[in-house]
Amino acid sequence: MTGNDRLPKLIFKIEHAQAWREAKRAGVYAGAPIDRRDGFIHFSAATQVSGTLERYFADRSDLLLIAVDTSRCGDALLWEVSRGGERFPHLYATLSMEAVVGVEPIGADGTLPNAKAWGLTA
Repeated sequence: MTGNDRLPKLIFKIEHAQAWREAKRAGVYAGAPIDRRDGFIHFSAATQVSGTLERYFADRSDLLLIAVDTSRCGDALLWEVSRGGERFPHLYATLSMEAVVGVEPIGADGTLPNAKAWGLTA
């Protein structure tokens, strides 16, 4: 995808609650260890959240779903081909707390909060 006019309004990050609490205290989110290793923060579009949750977080608990307004990410947000040839949102900067529009716990059974309101698909 190119051009911010065609970007989805929201993208999502799955993160451990403790890591998110630390980011909130710092006032900025620099990403998970894999993000820092790769040089960008990995996000998912609404249609990709369930797959990301199943693939990378199936055995984890105490997770949060963080909703981010793409219009507040600037030019550092790029959509790049990744898993299965799909384009995923990658943020080549730290995430400002001003870009975050919602944070909710993910159920222990993997249920997604605000699934319908946020346009998430199973």
